[in-house]
Amino acid sequence: MTTDRQSGYGHWIDGAWRAPGQGHYPVLNPATEETVGHAPEAAEADVDAAVRAARAAYDGWSRTAPRERAAVLDRVAALLAERSADLVPLLQAETGATLRVTSALQVPPAVDRFRRYARGAVEPVTLPLAPLPVAATPLAPGGLIGAAAVRRPLGVIACITSYNFPLANLAGKVAPALAMGNTVVAKPAPQDPLCCFELGPLLKEAGLPDGAFNVVTGSRPVVGEALVAHPGVDMVSFTGSTTVGKKIAESAGRSMKRTLMELGGKGAAIVLGDADERVIASAVGAVGSTFSFHSGQICTAPTRVLVHRSLYEKVIAALTHYAESLKIGDPVDNSTVVGPLISAAQRDRVEAHLAGAREQGARIVTGGERPALKPGFYAAPALVADADPAMTIAREEVFGPVVVALPFDDEDEAVRIANGTAYGLHDYVFSADAGRAWSLAARLRSGNVGVNTAQRHPETPFGGFKESGVGRDGGSFGLHAYSELQSVVWAS
Repeated sequence: MTTDRQSGYGHWIDGAWRAPGQGHYPVLNPATEETVGHAPEAAEADVDAAVRAARAAYDGWSRTAPRERAAVLDRVAALLAERSADLVPLLQAETGATLRVTSALQVPPAVDRFRRYARGAVEPVTLPLAPLPVAATPLAPGGLIGAAAVRRPLGVIACITSYNFPLANLAGKVAPALAMGNTVVAKPAPQDPLCCFELGPLLKEAGLPDGAFNVVTGSRPVVGEALVAHPGVDMVSFTGSTTVGKKIAESAGRSMKRTLMELGGKGAAIVLGDADERVIASAVGAVGSTFSFHSGQICTAPTRVLVHRSLYEKVIAALTHYAESLKIGDPVDNSTVVGPLISAAQRDRVEAHLAGAREQGARIVTGGERPALKPGFYAAPALVADADPAMTIAREEVFGPVVVALPFDDEDEAVRIANGTAYGLHDYVFSADAGRAWSLAARLRSGNVGVNTAQRHPETPFGGFKESGVGRDGGSFGLHAYSELQSVVWAS
């Protein structure tokens, strides 16, 4: 089996290419609508073979010394960095991300994550507990009883990833899973899986045993469904929509598979009335990232801006200027800021949300019309004002360059609006008083809160409240996510 993009990739199973059971399907460049390559279409037999390979590799890999696992992951990071120049064009072609986003935030985070979890592989996994005197019972003699809590690998992990950051997202799952001694079957998003297949031979070259990492994909839901339901899978790690996440949780629950779910978001950026010029500029830059960063295709984006009424029109004017100053066009052009959406279906979905907002009485301040760019799946940055918090545009994830602005009169109202959706992934507070912002963060039902910034800290636990997900990864929390606690007790 060859990896020629046009003739088609095979599945990566047990350290080798395997011809797909259902042929291939085309992967399109969102900017040109041309075929980038052909991805394999899995049959259930392909999924079964991948899981069986991972299961067979588990015993050996899970018993490998942590320093050996660390060395493999370090080599993966080095190889990824070495081949970045080859991976960036492929990633750009299949994701439609701009050159700046692809070169800075597609491959480098994947390198960083493998390096981070190379260190993670040698982090202590045993937590000693103080011995306690325990009285004799009908169960056992008394005495001084010692104990330890030890993290153990889970087994075979199904890693199902989203289309916005295919390689970085997959690395964020695979690296901690392998560091803890698990084996992996990956299923990338169908829109842009090709770069993820490139990871298979690279991991093998780095010294990972055959079967410890496998990749299958397909354009049909049946592929993911078969993987989630497979009795040989011990855990499902999923990044994607809440709708799909609920279906995965329902299936996984039938056999009590562990799950890690990073789902949708409807981030609220709250601009308090005490915000000075510096804070307002920070807020506009953060909220404007919904327009300028990967065309708003990011779950943590501050897609709602909640502004104290005294500052509302000022912030609206600043965001309008921001949106209208961005160049939309070919993502290969280094001056382009807003590239295409991933597909025609996603572009149509964004446009339908904006049409619905108009019908419900909201005002489209800027954007809302399809750019005169052909070919490509483009949507102009759109700012929606005069929306009611109950409107669909203010409640549902759009996953495009769309921001909804909502005024409030006091903090209680701001909190009600911010917490008034099914989501709770990432919110933001902008205030001249950091203590006030800290106190307000405690009232937000959100897994992450940024104070006067949209920046992230790589060691924080990442995940959501409510329908934005279950569990946490990131930093050492990622190691916890891909392991089980075992209590070991002995008589001193």
